[in-house]
Amino acid sequence: MGIQWIKIELEDLSFRYLEPVEYAGVSAKMDAYYQERQKYIDEVTAVIYREMGESGVGCQVSGRPKHLWSVYNKMKKTGRELEQLFDIIAFRVIVPNVRACYEALGVVHSKWTPIPGRFKDYIALPKPNMYQSLHTTLIGPGRERIEVQIRTHEMHRVAERGIAAHWKYKDRHGGGVADQDAARFGWLRQLLEWQKDLKDPAEFLDAVKVDLFQDEVYVFTPKGDVRVFPRGSTPVDFAFAIHSQLGEHVTGARVNGKLEPLRYKMRNGDIIDIVTGANQEPSKDWLEFVVTTRARAKIRNYLRQEQRDKSLRLGRELLECELHKVSVSINKLLKNENELRKLFEQIKVSNAEEMFISIGYGKIDPQDIVGILAPEENGAPSQPPNELREGQIAKLVRKVINRDETGIKLNGIDDVLVRYAKCCNPLPGDDILGFITRGRGITIHRRGCPKAFDTDPERRVEITWDSKAKINRSVQLRIVAQNQPGILAHIGQTFSALGINISEANCRAGDDGRAVNLFTFVCSDLTGLKNVMRALQKVKGVVAVERA
Repeated sequence: MGIQWIKIELEDLSFRYLEPVEYAGVSAKMDAYYQERQKYIDEVTAVIYREMGESGVGCQVSGRPKHLWSVYNKMKKTGRELEQLFDIIAFRVIVPNVRACYEALGVVHSKWTPIPGRFKDYIALPKPNMYQSLHTTLIGPGRERIEVQIRTHEMHRVAERGIAAHWKYKDRHGGGVADQDAARFGWLRQLLEWQKDLKDPAEFLDAVKVDLFQDEVYVFTPKGDVRVFPRGSTPVDFAFAIHSQLGEHVTGARVNGKLEPLRYKMRNGDIIDIVTGANQEPSKDWLEFVVTTRARAKIRNYLRQEQRDKSLRLGRELLECELHKVSVSINKLLKNENELRKLFEQIKVSNAEEMFISIGYGKIDPQDIVGILAPEENGAPSQPPNELREGQIAKLVRKVINRDETGIKLNGIDDVLVRYAKCCNPLPGDDILGFITRGRGITIHRRGCPKAFDTDPERRVEITWDSKAKINRSVQLRIVAQNQPGILAHIGQTFSALGINISEANCRAGDDGRAVNLFTFVCSDLTGLKNVMRALQKVKGVVAVERA
C-alpha cells in the first residue's frame, strides 16, 4: 500500500517478539554507536545542504540509520558484524519539482562516487503502488557507503501515506478518488478482483505476496505500451495480463523479434509479441513457471473446470451403471423432481450436477444412492439420512490392509487410507487439508501449500491429526550459509547434538561466496522441526534456514 512507516514499525515489532535475543543484540549495538552515527549524519547533511545551495537547488535534507530489521537482515546476508557494515545510513533529499530531482542527483554524483548497479529511477518508472523516487548509493565521507533518496514533496507524501495521499472527499456525505488519480489505481482494483476470484484466504495471501512484494520488470507491447510484471515473469504471464483467451491459447512469444519458449523469463526493455495456436490449452506444467496471480488463477480455474467436467461425466456413467443393475432409468429419475429432492436431502447435495461430480471424485458411493432409491431390490436397507454423508467418504477411503498408525482422522475415524504429499511433506502439528483421490484414498497437504490450490475445492475434506498416533516423517531443510571452512562441520554437529541422523545431503557452492545446502532427515512433529531450525540459525555463518 506504500505506507512505509507502518511497514517499518510492523517489521521491528515482529523482529522484537519472534527473535528476541537477536533483536536485543542489534538494538544494544545500535545504541552504542548512536552518537558516532548521529555525528556522521550531521556532517553529511551539512555537506549536502552546502553543495545544493551552491548549485541553486532548494531542498530539505534528513538522515537516519536504517531500522533494526533491515540492519539485522544485512548482517545475516553479508555475514558481517554491525561495525563492519557501511551502507546502513540513508539520506532523503526533498526538492520542489521533478526537474530539481535530477539536478540534485547530478550534484551528489559529482560530489561522491556512485556505486555501479545501485541506481534506480522510480520517477520515470514508478512502482505499481505509485511510489516515486530516485535511489542511489554512493561512497561518502570516510569511504562509507550511503544511500540517498531524492523526491518531491508530493512524492514524499505518497511514500509516507500511500494511497491515502490520493483519497479526497467529494462531499460530506460520501468519498471517492480524484478524477485525475482514478486511472492510477489499477493495481488496487486488481487486488479486489483477486479477492473475489480466490475464495481460499491462504491462496489470496499467497497471491498478494507474489505480485506485490517482488522486484518489477518493465516490458513493452508491440504498440509500445509499458507493462509491469514481477521479476521472473514469462510470456504466459504477459498473455493472461492482456486477455484470458490470449493466455489460454499462447504457444510462445517473439521477444525482440526472436521466437522464445513459454518458460522464457522476461527482461527489462523486452518487446513481447504473443504467438497463439487454436488447439493450445492451458497445461498443469504452466503452474511450475508462471509468476503472476492472474495467470496462476486463470490456469487453476481452467484445470479445475476440466477436472469437474471429467468427474461429472464419470459420475453420471457410474450411477447409470449401478441403477441399470436394479432396472432404474437415470433419465426418468432426473425428471422426477419429488424423488430427486428427497434424494438430495439425504445425500446432502443441492442438485444433480453436484451429485454426479461428488460420485466422480469418489466422495459419494453410487451403491449408497441405489440403496436409497431401491432398497428392496438392492437387497440392503438404506442408511439413516444423518449417518449417510459421513459414512460415504470414510467407507471409500477405508484401509483394506492391516491398520497402522497413519496419524490422520476423518470424521473421527482413524483407519483411513492416506498418502502424504511430497511437495510440502506435512508434519504432525502442521495445519493440513485432505483431498480425496479416487483409488488412492486421501492426499494430505499443508494448508498453505501452493500445490493444494491447484486442486478443485470440491475434492477437499477436513481432517485432523490423531494425537495418539506416533509417526516419523521425512523433511527437508534448505540452509544458506557463508562458504567458509568448517561450516558444514558446525552444521553437522548441531544436527548430531539434537540426536538427528541426516539421511541425505546436497551441498552446492555459489559464485556469491555462499553455499546452498539441502538436508533430509526424519522428524516426528512440527515442534521438533522448529527446535532444529532455531539451533541451526544460531550457527555462525548460517544466513537463512527454511523448510524446503
